[in-house]
Amino acid sequence: MPSPHPPFEQGSPRRSAATSAHSPRQRQRRRALSALLAQATLLSVPRAPALASTTHMKIQLSLDDLELQVRMEDHATARDFISLLPLHLSLEDYAAIEKIATLPRRLPTAGAPAGYTPEAGDLAYYAPWGNLALFYKGFSYSAGLIRLGRIEGPLEALAKSRSRTARWRLAGG
Repeated sequence: MPSPHPPFEQGSPRRSAATSAHSPRQRQRRRALSALLAQATLLSVPRAPALASTTHMKIQLSLDDLELQVRMEDHATARDFISLLPLHLSLEDYAAIEKIATLPRRLPTAGAPAGYTPEAGDLAYYAPWGNLALFYKGFSYSAGLIRLGRIEGPLEALAKSRSRTARWRLAGG
C-alpha cells in the first residue's frame, strides 16, 4: 500500500517550522536554556562581592607592635562595622584558620550574599554568630560569611596561637 504522504524532499514546503531544528521557537528555547545555564553557573560559584566603589575606605588594625591596614568593601555591612570604630577587641584563635572577635552588636546583612569562600587576608563578618573573622588561612565556602575587607600586609602575626587585643580605628586617625 502506498504511503498517503509524498516522500520528503530537501527544501520541501511540507516541513513545518515547528519541526525544524532551526525554527524560531527552538532557537528561542535554546537561548533561554543557555541563559539559565549561564545564570546557574554564576550562582553556583560563590565569590566575594564586588567592590561597588572606586574609592576604598581604609582602617587601621594595631596588633601588638604591628600596624596593618584593611581596605574595606563598600556595602552596608562594612560601613556599619566602620561606624563602630574605634574598637578594642579581644582576638581568639579559631580552628587554626582565623582569629575571631565578638562585636558589641550585630551588623546588618540585608542585601549581602548568602556566603562566600574566604582567602587568607580576608576580614569577614560571620552573621550566624555575629562575630568578626580575620582569616590567616583560606577556608571552604561558608554560608552566612560576609567579606568586609582585605588586610594589607603580613599575616604571620595573626597565625600566632595566643589570644591578643586588637585596636581598630580609621586609617590616619
